[in-house]
Amino acid sequence: MRIGQLARESGSQPETVRYYERMGLLPQVARTEGNYRIYDDGHLERLRFIRNCRAIGMTLEEVRRLLYFRDRPDLVCSEINQLLDTHIAGLGEKLRDLRHLDGYLRDLRACCDGPRPAGTCGILAGLDSAKADDAESTGR
Repeated sequence: MRIGQLARESGSQPETVRYYERMGLLPQVARTEGNYRIYDDGHLERLRFIRNCRAIGMTLEEVRRLLYFRDRPDLVCSEINQLLDTHIAGLGEKLRDLRHLDGYLRDLRACCDGPRPAGTCGILAGLDSAKADDAESTGR
């Protein structure tokens, strides 16, 4: 199959497929005399695996590591478990950061209770203040 068909069947864009090839996540493929890439079902399965990993927030490096084990099914999966545990812990940190950001944005929104000239907008004033700098420095 050509790249367009592979992209459609996997729910990707052709440029995403090319990107994954450049990153080494998808193996290089054979080309026709007209220089078209020709993919097989193995490429489709691998691309779906990559997309599933990306859909749950895995980084490209995490995907690369998971593919390493996927390509070597006889290896012990303890490192896979550790990778997922680390990913889960990272999500916990992101959730805490998002909760802080949500609180900051709600406080900021409360600074402007109705239509007024932009020069007196409490939201703009709040974004000019040190509080916005504090939000950035704390990861909010």
